[in-house]
Amino acid sequence: MKRPSFDEYFMKIAKIVATRSTCLRRQVGAVIVKDNHILSTGYNGAPKGFRHCEEVGCIREKLGVPRGERHELCRGLHAEQNAIIQAAVFGVSIKGATIYTTHFPCSVCMKMLVNAEIKEIVYLNDYPDDLAKEILKESNIKVRKLEG
Repeated sequence: MKRPSFDEYFMKIAKIVATRSTCLRRQVGAVIVKDNHILSTGYNGAPKGFRHCEEVGCIREKLGVPRGERHELCRGLHAEQNAIIQAAVFGVSIKGATIYTTHFPCSVCMKMLVNAEIKEIVYLNDYPDDLAKEILKESNIKVRKLEG
């Protein structure tokens, strides 16, 4: 049996976290890690106590909003946002941490990751948000795309 690298291990966990998502368009999971220890996790979906999109439908689909645009027109939070919020709720500093996420962050999440002082983003799948890439260029965040 081959022991997974830490990158493989944490990304597998992010994929499992994504299975909790109730988004109708895309299931995303995120894991924030520091010194090879998990600090928090998050997946995309409606706020706590709200009905899920699978119950009420997708506002973005109804309005025909293209992927990667108009993020405010969604009742859900993104996986990265939920991971940051979970850390804040439990008083866990994520400064200097790495986030493993199944998808490249959107521009809203990217701004939050910059201000949370995340040092590295490791992701699997691309996301169509050019502004996020521009924000990343101005930041000091290291980024890596994993294969598979």
